[in-house]
Amino acid sequence: MNRTFVFGFLFCWMLFSVPGISQPVKLGLLKYNGGGDWYANPTSLPNLIKFCNKNLNTNINPEPATIEVGSRELFNVPMVHMTGHGNVVFSPTEVSNLRQYLESGGFLHIDDNYGLDVYIRREMKKVFPELDFILIPYDHPIYRQNYTFTNGLPKIHEHDNKPPQGFGLIYKKRLVCFYTYECDLGDGWEDPEVHNDSEAARTKALQMGANIVSYVFNQ
Repeated sequence: MNRTFVFGFLFCWMLFSVPGISQPVKLGLLKYNGGGDWYANPTSLPNLIKFCNKNLNTNINPEPATIEVGSRELFNVPMVHMTGHGNVVFSPTEVSNLRQYLESGGFLHIDDNYGLDVYIRREMKKVFPELDFILIPYDHPIYRQNYTFTNGLPKIHEHDNKPPQGFGLIYKKRLVCFYTYECDLGDGWEDPEVHNDSEAARTKALQMGANIVSYVFNQ
């Protein structure tokens, strides 16, 4: 493990939590190749950040950074969010970069915006060939941060009448990737006029998103 990367993450977390430090930490939006719409929910991550800063008293830059999978800029953010509907392709260089990022303390949240599942499972198998996505139990801390979700993920949008499920990749006993499936959290984070969601559904989506952010900074 490269110490420079570890120290970079520690510095980001210090910026997040130490009073008197004005520069906020950034979260990332993952830009990937393959033709999928990585940009699908432009208002979702900024709205989640706004919710966290207001309700969790966090100090996160209101504008997330758009970061390509193979970029070294990935190591400047403690958490990167990924979404979309279609194809995803990671090159060998991107596979290596993403794995090093996750091994070094980074965290990836994948939100299936409907149609991502088959592609992201294939590509994440390149990143961690030795790992499989496992269903995260309802008593996991990610569901019990500032907000408690006793039945796991909230269902924001209906697609195939499947229950929402949270899957994870566990590397050396650490959850490095959380994959929200059949849930559409990101749609629930978007501006109210984008989707015809109830205020209750949007609140649940934002609270669960805040739990993910809180988990990343507290693990």
